Amino acid sequence: MPHTLDEKATLKKERLYVIILAAIQIAHILDFVMIMPLGPRFMREFHITPAQFSTLVSAYTFSAGIIGFFGALYADHFDRKKFLLFNFVGFIVGTFMCGMSNNFSTLLTARIVAGAFGGVLNACVLAMVADLIPFQRRGAAMGVVMSAFSISSVLGVPTGLYIAQIFDWHASFYFICLVGIIFWLMSVFILPSVKVRESNMSIRDNLNNFKAILIQKDYLQSFTLTSVLGFGVFMIVPFISPYMVGNVGLTESQLPLIYLCGGTCTIITARIIGRACDKVGNFKVFRTVAIISILPVLLLTHLPAVPVAVALCCTSFFMMTGSGRFIPAMTIVSAVVKPKERGTFMSLENAARQLSSGVASQMAGLIIGAGTAGALTNYNIVGYIGVATSLIAIVIAYQIKNKFNLK
Repeated sequence: MPHTLDEKATLKKERLYVIILAAIQIAHILDFVMIMPLGPRFMREFHITPAQFSTLVSAYTFSAGIIGFFGALYADHFDRKKFLLFNFVGFIVGTFMCGMSNNFSTLLTARIVAGAFGGVLNACVLAMVADLIPFQRRGAAMGVVMSAFSISSVLGVPTGLYIAQIFDWHASFYFICLVGIIFWLMSVFILPSVKVRESNMSIRDNLNNFKAILIQKDYLQSFTLTSVLGFGVFMIVPFISPYMVGNVGLTESQLPLIYLCGGTCTIITARIIGRACDKVGNFKVFRTVAIISILPVLLLTHLPAVPVAVALCCTSFFMMTGSGRFIPAMTIVSAVVKPKERGTFMSLENAARQLSSGVASQMAGLIIGAGTAGALTNYNIVGYIGVATSLIAIVIAYQIKNKFNLK
């Protein structure tokens, strides 16, 4: 059925909003993932162990989780756009501090600052997607926004690593700052204001409202779903680059190929998964992708020395299914929350997911050991944990689906 002029104008606006929100995610995700392919370099230059490197990765997620938890107290009390722009500035400052770092301690501090603002920024983006896009088109919108990881992998990470090779790793973070400033300016002119509450609440009422949201069973179940998924992913992801170099036989100069190939594939599959969610149903898509994701997890974490092409197939398969699960999962949880509580809910959801990711990274650092010639040991164990989390997530999603009569 043809769209009217008003409908076409509305759809055009929605597409523009989704594009800029995806652009913000690109900047945030680029900063987050850049640290991982630089892992072998940090371990060599800073003379740190796998456990210390996992601390470097998890510092960002722990900071994002803790600050996001407190940020949930006031997430619904500011204009969404102003709140997003404020946190975007803090994120850019934190990333600039990463570029200025010259040792493990200063870089760790900078990652904590970047995570504090980056985590809240991520929650702001997801809340605005739910605010601006109707549920019947939200799956496709989430697919575009969640494909930010893929676009960052295809364009940002290889570019950042190339800059690191030409100059040094500090320049990679300056590059992210430049990208962030450009997207911040775009946000100022494109995104609309979204005021959630017409009047301010007293401190007591605000705390009571926060408590009610925090202990609501349906919300806790949603937090658990995405936290379990985040936990499974971050048992594996931080050590992909060190494992590929130390165990599989790739060189550091070949690491950008992992993100280029995996990201390119994921850009395509993210759009397909997002559209399938709107047509087939979010739970059906989630269950299918989650089951399929078990195979690449096992392949990747048991991979011996193989040709580069084989390694890239395994990592690309892992990225496609690992990130693909989050598209229907985030659409499912967005249907649970009431609109006036969406900012608080998304901040708490993001905080729980970030904290679980941080715990996973730390646990992986304790499980994984350093063998001879830089090889990692016990990577297969974290793979088994990743498989278990996929199965648990399917059960949780099924319960949410039945409770809210979702497809």
